[in-house]
Amino acid sequence: MTLKTRSAAILAGVVAAGSIAAIGTGVSSAETSDSVVQYVALGDSAAAGPLVNAQDSSSPGCLRSLDNYPSVVAQRLGAQLTDVTCSSARSANTTDTAQPTFSGQVPPQATALGPDTDLVTITVGANDISLFPTVLSCVNPLPEPTGTSCRDKFTAGGVDQQRHMIENVSAGWGSMIESVRDRAPSARIVVIGYGTYIATGGCPGTQPFWPRDADYLQSVIDYGNTVMAATAARHDVEYIDITEATAGHDICTDPATAFYTGMVPTQPAVPLHPTAAGMQAIGNAVADALS
Repeated sequence: MTLKTRSAAILAGVVAAGSIAAIGTGVSSAETSDSVVQYVALGDSAAAGPLVNAQDSSSPGCLRSLDNYPSVVAQRLGAQLTDVTCSSARSANTTDTAQPTFSGQVPPQATALGPDTDLVTITVGANDISLFPTVLSCVNPLPEPTGTSCRDKFTAGGVDQQRHMIENVSAGWGSMIESVRDRAPSARIVVIGYGTYIATGGCPGTQPFWPRDADYLQSVIDYGNTVMAATAARHDVEYIDITEATAGHDICTDPATAFYTGMVPTQPAVPLHPTAAGMQAIGNAVADALS
């Protein structure tokens, strides 16, 4: 039975029973365990949702929200979710390297996978290229020309250092995918990209980035998505692009409708990370693509 067919059967059973199961369980007690889609979510803070609404107390150091996009996907599919996403994770932490956190070390995320796993989502890679420190280096609170352009710094001499870094780590992304496949040979493996964080030209009046640096930062994210998508294709797994689903809801938009927080958060979330509304939108986009 395919994931789509199994998911449809699960949802039909839930409706017939007259109740919706909680995200943590995914199904009503009347359903048998072998009919439930077993879903494991791997990834970093873009999937975990640090400080978004209720946090998962089972692993406080991971700053994982109970309302992150994997939770939305699980609810939409009626799946049993095992969420091991963890803020600050690198791709190595999803496969074979334990991750230190402020509440103790957590095992490699792939230990949650097994032969019964039906669905795996992966959002990781930003920490492999030190994206957040790169963003911080682009902060310019004063208007041009007071300060230094990070775009000019990172592209000096005609070599784009950030693109070069992405290309260097991409082999590790391929190895990560193969490791996941080895541990979950029957699973549908889906890589989820990163979204549209900042509008073209930026918004220097509200966010401290010069227009050219804002465009450069989004271009780094977009190039990372492009390389990750190509890596996924080479390893015969799916890739879901969320740039369109998040466009128009970046850090330059009205905070009430933004899917990402700015450098000074106006909603519960870490700067430059999805808000609760963003997690809902990303989860719906992923669930739609999986249906």
